Amino acid sequence: MAADYTEADIKSLDWREHIRMRPGMYIGKLGDGSSPDDGIYILLKEVIDNSIDEHIMGHGKEIQIEIDEEGRVEVRDFGRGIPLGKLFDCAAQINTGAKYDSEAFKKSVGLNGVGIKAVNALSTFFEIQAWRDGETKALEFSQGQLTVDMKRPRADDGANGTRLCFELDRGIFPSRAKFREATVEKMCRYYSYLNPALTLVFNGKKYRSKDGLLDLLREEMEHEALYPPIHLVGKDIEVAFTHSVESGEEYYTFVNGQNTSQGGTHLVAFREAIVQVVRGFYKKQYEPADIRAGIEAAFCVRIVEPVFESQTKTKLGSAGMAPEGESLRTYIGNFLKTHLDNYLHKNPATAEAIQKRILSAERERKDLKGIQKLARERSKQAKVHNKKLRDCRVRYDSKHKRREESTLFITEGDSASGSITKSRDVETQAVFSLRGKPLNTFALPRKIVYENEEFALLQAALNIEDGIESLRYNKVVIATDADVDGMHIRLLLLTFFLQFFPELIRDGHLYILQTPLFRVRNKKQTIYCYDEVERSAALEKLGKNAEITRFKGLGEISPDEFAFMIGDEMRLDHVEYEEGKGVKELLAFYMGKNTPDRQEFIIENLREDVDKQLLTA
Repeated sequence: MAADYTEADIKSLDWREHIRMRPGMYIGKLGDGSSPDDGIYILLKEVIDNSIDEHIMGHGKEIQIEIDEEGRVEVRDFGRGIPLGKLFDCAAQINTGAKYDSEAFKKSVGLNGVGIKAVNALSTFFEIQAWRDGETKALEFSQGQLTVDMKRPRADDGANGTRLCFELDRGIFPSRAKFREATVEKMCRYYSYLNPALTLVFNGKKYRSKDGLLDLLREEMEHEALYPPIHLVGKDIEVAFTHSVESGEEYYTFVNGQNTSQGGTHLVAFREAIVQVVRGFYKKQYEPADIRAGIEAAFCVRIVEPVFESQTKTKLGSAGMAPEGESLRTYIGNFLKTHLDNYLHKNPATAEAIQKRILSAERERKDLKGIQKLARERSKQAKVHNKKLRDCRVRYDSKHKRREESTLFITEGDSASGSITKSRDVETQAVFSLRGKPLNTFALPRKIVYENEEFALLQAALNIEDGIESLRYNKVVIATDADVDGMHIRLLLLTFFLQFFPELIRDGHLYILQTPLFRVRNKKQTIYCYDEVERSAALEKLGKNAEITRFKGLGEISPDEFAFMIGDEMRLDHVEYEEGKGVKELLAFYMGKNTPDRQEFIIENLREDVDKQLLTA
């Protein structure tokens, strides 16, 4: 029987309660800090962004960031400092801030008056202090509630600016959550690339850029540039790009200093403008895909009152207005039409290299047409005849309320796929079975995806031939045995996705299924253990007479047991993509043809491992 729905069920939450009850609305996923898009970095970014905005307005050339081993964060800038009489309002009065006045903060990223209030509400300790003209004032909070109030400013000769300190609320964030030094360092580097006149100091280490986005492109490019990167700088806009031999497109985009990792209207305008300028310069109607094939670009623009699609600000949602009042699309198009066209006329060697890359992409595309036709015919047949794919009913490209749960398990062999198929949730879980070890695709051309029947069928199952916009499963899970062969298959699949569909990993869709190594049970209870430590704990709990089974492969695990492993207790390792040259170097070392170097590395590390075992025996 349905419960009564009365006036008593209607509740109003204050700002603090709402943020604490629904933190995901403000900072995205909570996370433990292992992923760069975890909420703890959004909190840090909200604080730093305020200091960046001061710098952009011409106040303050240095920002100091300290994070200790306990996770206590302190950020100090040397801008104008928050007006002392408004310190409480800025820290604890929702929708309060200076950035509603576009004259004071014309090109700010934080416009909603929410940022540091979210930091305040989600911290067990939060302190804010400002210095202005020989006076200072400080306030302390806990979980958004004022605990220490300095009612009146006092004299202080500290430099003008603002200091903000906070400690995460472990009741909301995972207890193991911590700031990863490498992630914070990358944030600092990006801030420096976008603000070449600014110095950031993180735990004593200084970050400063000389060439702006050109430095960013040099750091992040995974592949050798075919020509020296083009670097164009204008009022409120900066572009750096080049081409490589790769077939994909790579963009690092920013709006008012915010890294818009999911793109938005500014990226659409930039991609269109590149095509228009190139067509006009060469006076040929080249295909847009051929013009942009292999492009790697860093692009930032500053606009008035940007509208992002969420508080985490990873995608620009509005058409946007340039500072001069033009539409964002027109502003970007006109800038590139003038500056890129001039650059190509002045640098004929670069213009020739770009045209060669376009013609090469055109040939590759035409060569693929016949192969693609064959692959599509296979794909159509596969939907009816291929027994390798056991599909589910609810898919990610639908509007079903469970679409986020849609999962594809990629398994090795029929025995493992048979067990998963029998125990899966047929509504949301699909299974694709490999026929043993797939091909090593490292350094192979894209047409191999179409010529290799198994990869062609996998691509068709995922529906990612033309990009991942129509991806059929939210989670793509590699489910292989926890032995040498299983690990090898896992590496081969990772190589395939990194080579041809890195956006699948970049957008967080790829996972590794953790499978138990042991089953420990007695007559009353069964415990699955994923390592030796868990096995020892299970033995201690169930007694030394408990039965221990060592699983050698997924095929040995019964469907009933699989129901546990891929159910609510499923353990998944998220495959994360740290962009940069390191990915290419890792693939070349582990999957390339340098067999002697790899053998030597393995032998040396095996010796070290054996030595450690002997010492502890």
